[in-house]
Amino acid sequence: MSKSRTDLGALVSVHGTSPAALQRAAVVTILSFFFFLAMLLIFYVRDQFIYFVLSTAFLVVYIFTMIGWVMQKRNVVSIHENGIAYRKFAARWDEIQSVNAVAASGITLTKSSGETVVVGPNIDGVDQIAITIRNRLA
Repeated sequence: MSKSRTDLGALVSVHGTSPAALQRAAVVTILSFFFFLAMLLIFYVRDQFIYFVLSTAFLVVYIFTMIGWVMQKRNVVSIHENGIAYRKFAARWDEIQSVNAVAASGITLTKSSGETVVVGPNIDGVDQIAITIRNRLA
């Protein structure tokens, strides 16, 4: 059973999605919307159905990128005095059994109860989070 965030003590730091990941999503969003409008304009001028299909594909990319962007912004790691919280995972420092930090895949935290969570590399300051966790566990 996961601890409530009030059991973890005072909030020390909060790490959200990295600005680089949000910027990449914003660029894809802007480009896909631009190409959606361009294909609609070409469809209007040339009256060929393939341009309508292309515009629809760019609209789908736009919509899924916006949904992913909103979902990414909600990924927040909260470091407290007595533990850590990420999404539905919350653990006190003494409950964490192992920490595996790899730059490409993020941080894998395992509780003594067997519950695991992976903090992805898109979180801002993932290296600092790993250092903080290791210092608290030592």
